[in-house]
Amino acid sequence: MAGFSTHTVTNQPPPQAGHDLFATDRALVDAVERHTPDELLGEVRAELSALGLAGGSAQLQEWGRQANEQPPRLRTHDRYGHRIDEVEFHPAWHRLLGKGVSAGLTGAWARPAGHVRRAAGFLLWNQVEAGTCCPLSMTHAAVPALRADPALAALWEPRATSTVYDPELRPAARKPGALIGMGMTEKQGGSDVRANSTRARPLAEEGTYALTGHKWFCSAPMSDAFLVLAQAPEGLTCFLVPRVLEDGTRNVFLLQRLKDKLGNRSNASAEVEFDGTWARRVGEEGRGVRTIIGMVSATRLDCALGSAGLMRQAVARAVHHCAYREAFGGRLLDKPLMRNVLADLALESEAATALALRLAAAYDDGGERERAFLRLAVPAAKYWITKRCAPVVVEAAECLGGNGYVEESGMPRLVRESPLNSVWEGAGNVQALDVLRALRREPGALDACLTEIGRAHGADHRLDRAVKDLFGELADLEGAEGRARRLAERLAVVLQGSLLVRHAPPEVADAFCASRLGGDHGGTFGTLPGALDLASVVERARPVP
Repeated sequence: MAGFSTHTVTNQPPPQAGHDLFATDRALVDAVERHTPDELLGEVRAELSALGLAGGSAQLQEWGRQANEQPPRLRTHDRYGHRIDEVEFHPAWHRLLGKGVSAGLTGAWARPAGHVRRAAGFLLWNQVEAGTCCPLSMTHAAVPALRADPALAALWEPRATSTVYDPELRPAARKPGALIGMGMTEKQGGSDVRANSTRARPLAEEGTYALTGHKWFCSAPMSDAFLVLAQAPEGLTCFLVPRVLEDGTRNVFLLQRLKDKLGNRSNASAEVEFDGTWARRVGEEGRGVRTIIGMVSATRLDCALGSAGLMRQAVARAVHHCAYREAFGGRLLDKPLMRNVLADLALESEAATALALRLAAAYDDGGERERAFLRLAVPAAKYWITKRCAPVVVEAAECLGGNGYVEESGMPRLVRESPLNSVWEGAGNVQALDVLRALRREPGALDACLTEIGRAHGADHRLDRAVKDLFGELADLEGAEGRARRLAERLAVVLQGSLLVRHAPPEVADAFCASRLGGDHGGTFGTLPGALDLASVVERARPVP
């Protein structure tokens, strides 16, 4: 009919659904190959491609949309007036979370190359539906804290690392798989967990306590157990709080409300009240921070991985759009100014991926030097990568023009998600101060980081100059608190530069060093120097088989 001629659709990119998120991410593939033993590489590639194909499918993308558009609901009581304190999720949430568990995203600690393969999978999964990554991250990260108590670890670790998703609330001994959340933050303290006022009263049975208090943020409140901090007679202590006790009765776990968050809307974050809640001590009394710090470090790495995943998805969508969209007589991808923007975004994405996977490899190594490297590199990477996420995602959305401001494009969900990882597990100042603390107290950590950076010595004069400038920044740490963010940023960027100079294609390393280390860059994306091979940088980021 003639009346429909104005609705003929042209000059629109084809849907991205149906591609392999892993195989089409050259930076991620290279990082996985770099950090995986040769004898495992075939197995790991196949595993990640299976996850990448699932994540890139139209079905899972639809589940992600459904889970976000119909967020969780709190049910405090049943129809008869009994407290049940449960969270209801859309079926799509359970399908996605089950898929993440079955893919091994909570099971890194006992597998060969477990952290690298799990980190790559986690980076991919953040591109599908970032909300489900919270319980996956918490459960994965709980393992080092649980190992402070061998009896607890024997019960909970096999379930936390299981590939079976079991959402029913039952005693842990009767479950094939379990999820573990975390609750440290309180109203009066925020990141200052030593200000926690939740009290732990010892019970007759050795190692058991009754908790009374209010947690301002409880991550993943539908989990089977939670690691929490409370004040015991000897000071701040770590505890495991199960949702269901061994006899099948519900523990006292009073969900007061769910947070109405900017993004991450498919996932529930709650306020929870303890009122005589049964808990089991984990580690020694008064050593709560030391006990739980392994969990915090692992979740901080997951924040960096999550932001790297969001950046990759945003950049891939922007490049894909510009490869098909035409304006002013040609493809947007071929326009010099748009190419500059896309290349600049691609550099940030690749640098984040390279550094995050390097940290995962350090976990797999497990040696003393790599542990020292992680002590300083994790807070620096968490600080910088998560800080770069929001501006990258917003600029990528702008590459789609008005289409990127419309929910159907998927970009607004990425924009809302993009600030989250910078806030979670300690906001920017907390990370920067932790970098400063490590520099002052643990010289071995700085030595390990400088050794890693030094592996690229002499390969690029801009990197060498940046390292020299970093030494100048590190020379005087007295009164350095006001410079802590600057220190964290410079350390992270120099680490990224060293990795890219050694491992990335020359055009990527050249562009990164010229702009991030050589100072030839403006205040916004798209201000790279014109003499660089930007077309090759953009083509490397393009999500094509």
